[in-house]
Amino acid sequence: MLIRVIYVSTAVVPQTSTLTDAILRKAQAWNKANDITGVLCQGQGVYLQALEGERGIVTKLYARIYADQRHTNVEIIHCESIAKRRYEKWSMAHVSLSDVDPKTKIEWPEFDPYSVTGLQVMARIDELLESGTVIQNPDS
Repeated sequence: MLIRVIYVSTAVVPQTSTLTDAILRKAQAWNKANDITGVLCQGQGVYLQALEGERGIVTKLYARIYADQRHTNVEIIHCESIAKRRYEKWSMAHVSLSDVDPKTKIEWPEFDPYSVTGLQVMARIDELLESGTVIQNPDS
């Protein structure tokens, strides 16, 4: 059974390009080997991530992510069984949430990922992907 999980968390350490690159390299390799797809939106002190794959594998992956000390306030904001993957193109796409680029800036509190529904967050992720702001897509 395929599922999609979307979670939000707050960064504990600065979200540097070095840290982000390390996270993405590890995630992309592990996700490819375990048939996980998804997207990571990161910046402005927040992580938003969508993960898709077999339920047991996604559950184990989320447990590892939850225990990661580089972030806190980790909350699942959406979980559903799916018949088809939404982010099948990427083992882990990356969207940088810039506080200066109007295309990717998330205005707080107008968009608070801790208080909106998972479907609203998924719609925002889709907008970011469609607007051409995916900055890393090694699978293409």
